[in-house]
Amino acid sequence: MQSLDLEVLAHMRDWLADGRAAWLVTVTQTFGASPRPPGSLMAMRNDGIVVGSVSGGCIEDDLVARRAEFSGAKPVLQAYGVSAEEARRFGLPCGGELEVVIEPALDVARLDALSQKISAGQVFARVVDLESGAWSYRPAQPADETFRDERQFSCVHGPRWRLLIIGASEIARYLAEVAATLDFQVFVCDPRDEYRSAWRVPGTTLVDGMPDDAVLAFKTDAHTVIVTVSHDPKLDDMALMEALKTDAFYIGAVGSKKTSDERRRRLRDTTDFGLSDAQVARLHGPVGLAIGSRTPPEIAIAILAELVAARNGLMLARATTQDGVCAA
Repeated sequence: MQSLDLEVLAHMRDWLADGRAAWLVTVTQTFGASPRPPGSLMAMRNDGIVVGSVSGGCIEDDLVARRAEFSGAKPVLQAYGVSAEEARRFGLPCGGELEVVIEPALDVARLDALSQKISAGQVFARVVDLESGAWSYRPAQPADETFRDERQFSCVHGPRWRLLIIGASEIARYLAEVAATLDFQVFVCDPRDEYRSAWRVPGTTLVDGMPDDAVLAFKTDAHTVIVTVSHDPKLDDMALMEALKTDAFYIGAVGSKKTSDERRRRLRDTTDFGLSDAQVARLHGPVGLAIGSRTPPEIAIAILAELVAARNGLMLARATTQDGVCAA
């Protein structure tokens, strides 16, 4: 799987290459509650076909109906939900406002350049001159925000989060594939040759070395997530004993409740690990939301659901297990 931005750009590029007219629509700013965050992309073809999303559907319908109005080289700004009546009409939550910029004069070369920069895994800003429609690029940090002023619109692209997975298991495969669509740059560490040689997930990076060395070399920050899924306590514990000392945003380990309790005791009681009670308490285990997950794809979904909830500042019901069954 690829990021949603790349999917939108790929469709629009193909439409333009086929001689079709198309528009790129980007959420520039929101106020109050809104369905999609700033930076969300949508491509719109001249026959009304749409890829991507800027709202729950009503705003897309309005843009499609008015697409003939958006012509010329100059980007067009369009606001929705500025009144209570309009908010109800377009399905925006109470008090929600949303603004989009519509770019009608793009070409294949410009979209190819943007796609290549996103595919390279860099975090950068695409700066749109609101008078001329010209693009420029500048480096950005994961914590930078998309914003607009009177002269330009700066949209941050690229993976805003990094995910280090310990263990190239089946769970890791599904976790990696879906995480790429959720703004994660994915890295995988597994010193076991039989697992490394079987790893086949495009767009991910295999990290050499043992798990503890991989964590130390990873230079974790507040946009880093570390999840262990190897099912080998030696490998998982090696990674966790270093990860729990870092400022990583989220640290989790797959296993049953019994396994998770035993792991916490090891991490707390083993002198060599050197972990405090507060550090061990940061561990999410069993990792993931309680959705009754059992298969690798279900476990990956449960893990990613909890990651998204944590990223959005929500605390939801954690995963539990019965009869010692291993779950997320």
